[in-house]
Amino acid sequence: MTDAVVTDAVLPGVLPTESGPTSGSAVDWDALRAVALDALTHAYVPYSHFPVGVAALVDDGRIISGANVENASYGLTLCAECALVSSLHMTGGGKLVAFTCVDGQGGALMPCGRCRQLLYEHSAEGMLLATVSGIRTIDEVLPDAFGPRTLVAYREATA
Repeated sequence: MTDAVVTDAVLPGVLPTESGPTSGSAVDWDALRAVALDALTHAYVPYSHFPVGVAALVDDGRIISGANVENASYGLTLCAECALVSSLHMTGGGKLVAFTCVDGQGGALMPCGRCRQLLYEHSAEGMLLATVSGIRTIDEVLPDAFGPRTLVAYREATA
């Protein structure tokens, strides 16, 4: 089972601008980071002792979160982003517009490649990520990605 936390309340100052998330200034990154820090306290990490917490802003204003869950069969370990995406769909769906990931000491982490692809699948166009090198878009951290938008463009081109 993955550990996910959902807040029903919209955090003040966290909503993206009307035109969409085009800069980090429309997101209350401190509030989002606080939710991720709370989430990491629910991590199950008996092997690596490396808890990870994530939080994301959904296009309807919800804040969702997740934590990593390890398994003795290491390949079955779930990254925190897996819990986050599960939480997204268990609480109404939507698109992710802003995302942050923290380690057990509160430091920023960059999602692994697999998790970047997972986030891309569920992201609004231009989703923002707080990374170790500043605020980046999903397209910057996963250039030339293949995902739902690729399939839509293909269907339109071949229709």
